[in-house]
Formats: sequence, structure tokens, C-alpha cells
Amino acid sequence: MSNLWDLSHIQPNPNVVMPGDTIPAMFWNAVEKRGPNVWMRQKKLGIWRSWTWDQTATAVREIAGGLMSLGFAPGQTASILSNTVIEWVLADLAILSCAGVANGIYPTDAASQVHYLCEDSSTTVLFVEDDEQLDKALEIRAQLPRFQKIVVFDMEGLRDLDDPGVIGLDALRKQGRDYLTANPQELTQRVKACKPEDLAILVYTSGTTGKPKGAMHSHKGLVYTSGTTGKPKGAMHNHKGLVFTARGYNTLVAQTDADERMCFLPLCHIAERLGGEYHALYTGAKLNFVENPETVPENVREISPTVFTAVPRVWEKFYSGVMIALKESGPVQQAAYAWSIGVGHQIADKVLAGQPVDGLLKFKFTLARWLALNNARKLIGIHRARFCVTGAAPISPDLVRWYLALGVPMLEVWGMTESCGASTGVPANRMKPGSIGPAASYNEVKLDPATGEILVRGGNVFMGYLNQSEKTAETIDPDGWLHTGDVGLMDEDGYFRITDRMKDIIITAGGKNVTPSELENDLKFSPYITDAVVIGDKLPYLTVIIMIDQDNVEKYAQDRDVPFSNYASLTRSPQVQELIQSEIDRVNKKFARVEQIKKFFLLDTQLSAEDEELTPTMKLKRKLVQTKYAPQIDAMYR
Repeated sequence: MSNLWDLSHIQPNPNVVMPGDTIPAMFWNAVEKRGPNVWMRQKKLGIWRSWTWDQTATAVREIAGGLMSLGFAPGQTASILSNTVIEWVLADLAILSCAGVANGIYPTDAASQVHYLCEDSSTTVLFVEDDEQLDKALEIRAQLPRFQKIVVFDMEGLRDLDDPGVIGLDALRKQGRDYLTANPQELTQRVKACKPEDLAILVYTSGTTGKPKGAMHSHKGLVYTSGTTGKPKGAMHNHKGLVFTARGYNTLVAQTDADERMCFLPLCHIAERLGGEYHALYTGAKLNFVENPETVPENVREISPTVFTAVPRVWEKFYSGVMIALKESGPVQQAAYAWSIGVGHQIADKVLAGQPVDGLLKFKFTLARWLALNNARKLIGIHRARFCVTGAAPISPDLVRWYLALGVPMLEVWGMTESCGASTGVPANRMKPGSIGPAASYNEVKLDPATGEILVRGGNVFMGYLNQSEKTAETIDPDGWLHTGDVGLMDEDGYFRITDRMKDIIITAGGKNVTPSELENDLKFSPYITDAVVIGDKLPYLTVIIMIDQDNVEKYAQDRDVPFSNYASLTRSPQVQELIQSEIDRVNKKFARVEQIKKFFLLDTQLSAEDEELTPTMKLKRKLVQTKYAPQIDAMYR
């Protein structure tokens, strides 16, 4: 268990842990070195099944052989339409080992979206998880003449399917074994022929402002970046003068083969793909796959990861769970928690200020752990965590401080799909809640002097958008700087802080500039609010659209005998309206009068990732929400 006053175990590691200039080269080198060791685990039907590196290699080899037997050629694209399961990783590594291009598709995407992504990426082989995803593929395949085959991971319920265009994963593996028996050197030749400059993966943006764009990443961008021009100061090099990025992650959040990770975020998102799968491939950290998205809270307690990366919404949900449990506890437990978390905050304040923690305070913290904090950590599942990482969206600094008060280092990283994930990161030896840290060693980061926009340059920057050269030119300038669209500040220590998205900054009718993300992050710190969109551009005052946390608000209503029949009636209840108003009042106290929220509207429809208002990463689409709920917004200004 970590002690904030001694984080010497969280050290950057600039040394090369696993050689290889492409993802498949790195994978097969790792297999040779780690063969019998366990790499992945997955729980099915209540039982955890382990996969060693050797077992993983066998499956990847056979799937790759199956793909080649189908005529899958180097440079062709295969897509994966599935939840986060081990088979996703197997298919991904097989595609790359064939010198192909791997593209991920969110399992929540509708058939029309799947069609667009397969057509845009020129997909020839589509891997699907089960019969539900197969239905989408069958609905659109007639419109996709490039389709060669659909491969199904789980054939349960499809045993009697007789369709020449569909094959089960087990059957593909058998076909691959036969193919490799007849062509024993072809896979090795494909792996060797794969070049660092080759296109490796496509990662489609979440499309908050239009159709998703396919960000192209080369093996060089995933594994290493060229250091010949614009070389970041202090960047690490190998003997060829190359600067490593996936390896560079170890200079931000170093992990080892003794670490346990939980794999649960979508693998088609850059965060889990690079920070989870590829970083674990490089370091040997074990990947533990959850049963399904609904079992994350239960599985994290079983896995108790030592390194845990998640998006702010997950950290907010865990915090809410502890707060609700606390409200249900007795007065003695509540008093013990209040004293314990107070001691934790004293420790965090001293560490953040760079001050020593004296022996008495250390003793109090040991007692605080025993009284309450250990139980809070176990309730979440982070009692073994050496550190936690948050990224992919802004997080409330108060929430970061709460995790620090529990005794868990919470490190914020920042980046985007186009920068191959993290471009900045907060180091453990000098944490600053509210900051995204200094530039990573493998890229340069600066502010545009005219606009304050954060710019990134380095070999980790993507190759461009597939089939959209104009969009690429708008995003990467002639000097190689990636224009991120985020506006920020930099302090005297070189730490950056995001103030907002350029397009989201509000200028009220009175001429006041407001950064809505600060208000929204404080609102989301409430256990009763899942997301919020602040409105007010060119308007006389600020209002907000709020999505409530259904579980916690329902519990609040039930405990107080508030009548409701469904989600919509719950949001319209006067008691719930008063509850949310009290949360807004709490946030308003932190801001000047002209920055305070005057009115609010609660979304009365329960949203999921299938709904158009949400991105696959469960963020409200600001522009779409403002358009769809224009009548409700207008009503708040009458």
C-alpha cells in the first residue's frame, strides 16, 4: 500500500524492457522471453481463466494463419466489433502480425455506423463478438463489396448457422493451423516485412462534432518516434537515435511484470489500446478482463489492481458509491470516517506543498487507515493500488485530492487520439491537482501565443485522418504542430492546465468569458450528477443541462419516500429538483456572480451509449444536446 510521503516505488523507467520496432516484433520477442508466464486473465461463468504468453502466441499464430488463408494481404484492414475481451487482443495482434491494419469499432455502434466505419476503412474481414454484433454485420454486408469474411468470437446460439460468409473463431484457427502447416514460414516473413513506417491501426474519433474521423497511427508512432528533428529535451534514445513512445509511457507511469491491471475500457479507444494492451505487452504487466461493463465494480474488488487507469466518470462513480455507503452507516462510523479523511487531507496537503510529514501525523494516518480509509479503499477495490491514472476527460481537482487523502497517488495524464494518447503527465514526486503535468519526454508541448491553444509535436503525432487530407491539414500545421483544440495555461514549473476546449468557451451577452468545464467538473463531483452541459454563449446568464446519476438519485428518493414511477417522473419530482438545486448552490459559491448558474434542466430520458446524445465514452455531445434540447434551453431564458 502506498504512502504519499514515500513514493520512491513510482519511478520512471527509461530503460528498454522489450525490444522491437513494430508491435508484432515486440509481441513475438515478448513471447520468446516470457513464454510460460501468465499475461491475461478473463472471468467467464464465474471462473477466472489464465492465458500464458505461449498460449496467447498459439492463438495469435493460428488466427493469423486463418486470415492469410482467406487471402488477407499486407496493408489490408480488418475491423473488430466487440466488447473488451481477450479475443479482441488476439485478433488485434494477429492482424498486425499479418502486416495488416487493425481497426476497432465500438460495440454500441448502430448498424449504420458500423457500415460507415467499415466502408471508410476499406475493411475486408470483420471480427464480431457474438450473435448480437453479427446481426449488424449481416444487415450491412451487401453494401460492402470488399467484405471477404465475418469471424465470430462466440458461436453460442449460432451452431446451426450455415453461411459461407461467416466463420467461427475456432474454425478460423483450425483453418489457420492447416494453412501454416503448408506455409510454415509465411507468418515469420510477414512479421519481418512489417516496417515501422507502415500504418498499424485506425482509431476513429468519437465524433462529438460530426462523423468520426479515422486517425492513422504507424508502428513507429505506437512503438517509437523519430528524434531527428524537434527533439524534446531529455528524450530517451536507443542506439539508432530513436525515441520510444510506448516505451516512453514507462517514463510517465512505469509498471513492471509484477503489476496487475484491469482491462475494461473500450479497446477501440486509444486509452485502453495503448495505455492498456500495448503498454502491458511491453512491460509484461498482467491484463485482467472484466466479465462485462456492468460487473466493473464487482470485478475491480476481485482483481484489486496494482496499477489502475480509468476515465473521470469511473472515479466519480467510485466516489459516489463510498459517499452513499457512508450516508447509510451509523454515527460512529461517520465520525470515524470524518476524522480519518481529515487526517488524510492533512497528509495530502503537506505532500502537495513539498513539506515533510512528521512522525505524529504518520501515526495518525496509520490509525486512520485502520478506522476507515482501508475500508473505503477495499470498497472501491484499490487497496493494493500503487497508483491510479486518470485521463481522457477533465477531472475535478477536489476529486483528485480525495483519492490522495485515501493514500492513493492519483496521476493525471492528458492527450488525445491524434497524439497517440498521453502527451503530458503529472509525476508522482510532484503532484498538482488540476494540472495535467509537464510535457512527456517523447514530445514537445507549447501554447499558441495568440490563442492559448495547446500544441503538440513529436513522432507520436498521428499520420493524419484517413481519406480526409483537408481535415489533416487543418489539424497539423506545416511545422508539424498538432493543434489540439484545448486551451490552457502553463505555470513556472512547466506544468500545463486545461482551461477548456476552444470551441466551448462561453462569452455571455455581457461580454464575460466563462470556461464551462470548471463549472461542469465541480457539478460532476456530486454523487447525484453524472454529467452536465453549461449553456450561456451570447446569453444574459448561465444555465445548465444535467444528467442525474440514476442509482444514487433513486436511492435518495426511496429513502425519503418520494413517489416516482419511472426515470422521467423521478427527474420531475420536486424533491429531486431541490436536491439538484442544492448541488448547484454548492458549486455557485465558488464562482463570481456573473459565472453562477441561474437555472437548470434535468434530462428526463435515461441515456446509454446507444443514444445519439452520448459518445461511446459516455460524454454528452455538447453541440447535439444544445440543438436537440433547444426548446428546453429557450424556456430557461424566458
